[in-house]
Amino acid sequence: MKHKSSLFSILLGLLLIFSLSLAACGGATPTEVEAPAESAPVEEATAVVEEAAPVEEAAPTEEMAPTDEPAPVEEAAPVEEAADPNALPRNETLYSNGQQWGPVVGWNPYSSNNNNAMAIAQQDNARVIMFETPYLYNMLDGQVYPLLADGPFTWNDERTELTFKIKPAAHWSDGTPVTAEDVAYTWATHLKYSTPTGTGNVDFIDAIEAVDPQTVVIKAKLDENGQALNPLIVAAYVSSNYVIQKAWTQTLEERVGDDATAFLADPAEDVVYSGPYHKYFADDSKVVYVRDDNYWGQDASMWGKLPVPKYLGHVIFKDNAAGTTALQAGEVDVSQQFNANVQDLWLENDLPISTYLPEAPYGIGASLPTAFFNLDSPGLDQVAVRKAIAMAVDYPTIIANAMTDQSATFDQVPRSLMNPTPGEQAMYDHEAVADLQWAGNDIEGAKALLDEAGIVDTDGDGWREYNGENLSYVATCPNGWSDWQAAIEVVAAAGAEIGIDITTNFPEWSVYQTVVTKSDAPLPEDYDIFMMWSDGAGPTQPWGRIRKLISSEFNGMTSNWNGNWGQYENPDADAIIQAIPAETDPDALKAMYTDLVKIYLTDVPSFTLMYRPQSFHTVNESVWTNFPHEGDGTNPPVPPLNLTDGWSIAGLYNLELVNP
Repeated sequence: MKHKSSLFSILLGLLLIFSLSLAACGGATPTEVEAPAESAPVEEATAVVEEAAPVEEAAPTEEMAPTDEPAPVEEAAPVEEAADPNALPRNETLYSNGQQWGPVVGWNPYSSNNNNAMAIAQQDNARVIMFETPYLYNMLDGQVYPLLADGPFTWNDERTELTFKIKPAAHWSDGTPVTAEDVAYTWATHLKYSTPTGTGNVDFIDAIEAVDPQTVVIKAKLDENGQALNPLIVAAYVSSNYVIQKAWTQTLEERVGDDATAFLADPAEDVVYSGPYHKYFADDSKVVYVRDDNYWGQDASMWGKLPVPKYLGHVIFKDNAAGTTALQAGEVDVSQQFNANVQDLWLENDLPISTYLPEAPYGIGASLPTAFFNLDSPGLDQVAVRKAIAMAVDYPTIIANAMTDQSATFDQVPRSLMNPTPGEQAMYDHEAVADLQWAGNDIEGAKALLDEAGIVDTDGDGWREYNGENLSYVATCPNGWSDWQAAIEVVAAAGAEIGIDITTNFPEWSVYQTVVTKSDAPLPEDYDIFMMWSDGAGPTQPWGRIRKLISSEFNGMTSNWNGNWGQYENPDADAIIQAIPAETDPDALKAMYTDLVKIYLTDVPSFTLMYRPQSFHTVNESVWTNFPHEGDGTNPPVPPLNLTDGWSIAGLYNLELVNP
């Protein structure tokens, strides 16, 4: 995307002459990323699939030119010299923001409490700079491409067993080969220690076996008729979950004496990895990863070269405003955070900054940031109270102010359980649920709903009561997430309009995440209404998102990174969610999705506040160029996921210095 530096003055002139909006993208075509050898897209089955629980949530340059010669497998990575994070060569370092909030806790790929956002996130688009999955999911074309795997996977005739091979070139950071036994032992360990990956897949995967050093067979659990319970969950496993070294896992087990709590709490500073980067430095101000120049992926069977940046740096900013300032100053190259009025950065400030899409909404809308109700809070167990709050919220203000129009409105895309993409919008009957939908700011309708339910202000103090107590709630989201905070303030303001007292609370993310993901205990009093994300684009959608928004199967989990954080229960919804993966008839699927939307909009266990990109992806091309953008000509297309997630990591191999 050299167009920012080379064509900017011309485009600005055109803007002045014709009064047109300056496009953020276009111009020179980046170097095309070649698909790895034998990496034809893996065939997807027709039903939807389920991703395993993400381990983390909630971001992250060139010492020498990439080489075409693979590093010798037998040589372990060299010992790094003492880290000096303040002396990183700018022309070798790619800086990111918006992924890491608070200091890293650990490097343990089995744990869900590392707060290590750049290195550890198992999901549809798994984060693969340090730990790797057999396959990479690409949200732009819906395909998966081999990474550790050697070619596409295959099914047996009955679709009960999935087989793939490990690339012969793949090796660990200690120089030993990645094997099928590593894959099998990783699965066994997830089961043994009841990790989110284990508990999220154990009902569908019967076994993962190493047939020989390079061949893996995943056996599905079967129903009473001998059919796989959900073959697509089996398929999703191989692009969502890391392969972890057996030998290192055994070392960890010996260190903790097989104690499950200690196993998951271990910071794993000695962890062995297979990816192109590893820890260089981490404290409470920044995290830095350094390239492993012995990385196996430079073999001709994969990328054929090393990623361009030697270092990946992530400063831990206190909030979005600080991150935006750094982006403007060219101290951040890739921004995975909300930047208010992002278009002003190039239209008004004349900066070499752009987004994946050249015009609003500037990113690919895929995720649904959602306010969840604590259904145990007095009064919030009443549908009338929940729906009245949801109806009264001024969503146009959220979208215009909190999102600075980087979202479709609920008039443009009526609320349901689907994201705004055409494929998902076609999967339910809009007319059948139209009377249940609301676009927001319906103060009179909300008041009438409460009055009809007998929830009124009896003592004249301005606040409605239920069971003799004023309706008074706390709305909460993480501190520093400015767009979420602005949205929560609008929710609180809506409460005042209809006689419900709602105040706001903004704890730090490091605290917030430990509260909302603990579903085996009641939520604290200051978490009556709280924000979390939904699934974005992925091979399971919309089924995977709906399951995680309302399925009761996640209630009672010690570590719940899946969803349904308000702990809603509805047996009818559970039954439909369970039945969908086995259904192949399009009309039947549409009817089932429509029924789920009806249930959700009737019971209102949570409510979406905005549509949002899967990831924000704003880039500053002061130092680096050739970032992914719409129409850049890469094949396969590289998605705007900050060069860390799924097939997006291919973008690290395309980067070029603005001033070599």
